[in-house]
Amino acid sequence: MLVPMKYILNRAYEGKYGVPAIPSFNEIFIRSAFEAAEKTNSPLIFLTHNMPTVLHNHALIAELAAQTDIPVATCLDHSPSFEDAIKGIRNGVTSLMADRSMKSFEENVAEVKELAKIAHALGLSVEGELGHVGQGENYAIDGVSMLTVPEEAKKFFELSETDALAVAVGTAHGVYVGTPHIDFERLKDIDAACGKPLVLHGGSGSGDENISKACTMGITKVNIVTDFFVATNNAILDAKLPDAEAKFIYRVAQKANTDFAVHTFELTGCKGKVDSEYIKGLKEELKK
Repeated sequence: MLVPMKYILNRAYEGKYGVPAIPSFNEIFIRSAFEAAEKTNSPLIFLTHNMPTVLHNHALIAELAAQTDIPVATCLDHSPSFEDAIKGIRNGVTSLMADRSMKSFEENVAEVKELAKIAHALGLSVEGELGHVGQGENYAIDGVSMLTVPEEAKKFFELSETDALAVAVGTAHGVYVGTPHIDFERLKDIDAACGKPLVLHGGSGSGDENISKACTMGITKVNIVTDFFVATNNAILDAKLPDAEAKFIYRVAQKANTDFAVHTFELTGCKGKVDSEYIKGLKEELKK
């Protein structure tokens, strides 16, 4: 079933586990994720964008979500403007990630609050970002700068009315140049101050133990994209299909993505969390 992301993240926060947010760039990623989620009874979050090559995938996700009781959310990732967010809503996303992290605290709050008002009126969810998660290729600087301040995070939740907050605690987007170090003391303080769902961007390459630990400390959503690309590419290269067997390359890619999705469910702790009680309660909530 297609649901606003808050119904997945709120339950994850209560249970002290996380949920991977994974790419939806093509049909292989989408179908393999559904296969993995149904096989393991795990909730599912897709990251999406207003790109022409991705937009048609919204219909496929909605179609497949309607065929399962697994809760499925779509999140418009790093939406940079009001216009982009509205376009995402019109394209059918169930959640907005409004990235205003490079603006002042006041501007960030104001713009996220404006979108939260619209999204909540439509039954959708909103994720903000405070601090700034930079790029792995510039990790020596981005990994230690613009980190989230716990007291500001609490204030941001209160003022912006966001449902979840992406925090900067030492991760970075893309491929790391250097070794990632998560500031767990900072994360602990943010969780204690806010008591609401937190999000970790830059999950790829951040270390399995780090991610698992973070998901017991308030992180309810972990964005993992690059690692899916790596898993797919490695599987195709390792298969070394002869020319006559190249038609099976999609099977190789889908299996690789299914297996890696299962790994991310285990890593974040959400594997097996979708049971009959969860589904029943969720359906009742959605009727309200």
